[in-house]
Amino acid sequence: MTSSQQPEQEGVIKYKLEFTPTSPLDITLVHLLTAWRHICKLTGLIGQDPHRYEGYGFGNISARIAPNEAPFLISGSQTGHLETLTAAHYAVVEQCFPAENRVVARGPLRPSSESMTHGTIYQQDPTVQAVIHAHSPDIWRCAERLALPQTAASIPYGSPEMAEEVARLFIKNSLSERQIFSMKGHEDGIVAFGSSLDEAGHILIQTFASALTID
Repeated sequence: MTSSQQPEQEGVIKYKLEFTPTSPLDITLVHLLTAWRHICKLTGLIGQDPHRYEGYGFGNISARIAPNEAPFLISGSQTGHLETLTAAHYAVVEQCFPAENRVVARGPLRPSSESMTHGTIYQQDPTVQAVIHAHSPDIWRCAERLALPQTAASIPYGSPEMAEEVARLFIKNSLSERQIFSMKGHEDGIVAFGSSLDEAGHILIQTFASALTID
């Protein structure tokens, strides 16, 4: 973050949300998401800390409900403080419209503030089935030395500009091959994705381990 930038308030939903309260969607996918979310919680990549980001929760995780289809299941807004999640802590994002800054969702909780970024990744690559948005000071500070693609420092999270920037990385930086990038304008923000939750999780954890070995 440059000295001219103002700190963002973590976890604030910036898009226009069309939300319908519904019962939880209790399917096998919930348990797979919860397992990887728990791993991220244990490693500090997702969570909530009174000493970080003004005490707001950080990080989120999602996966398509069915291969190559638009709807995806994502952890609810401000659930970072919870040790483990249940079906009641996820929302279904039915559609994302980046150009209109609009998200259509349903569920027992409102979806994560980063839903637009997740949706953009799914739109850019139909083979992507899962996305993890983590917060890692270790990876973020070493992004250049790890040769990670990075969004521009001027781009705020959860915005139409971020959606455009992610699309640019897919075109200009072969992001489909790298499958992980750093949000240069969003303190500690890292996003990994893959053809399965296991692949997305392994890419994130392996990159985390690599960052820890850099002096």
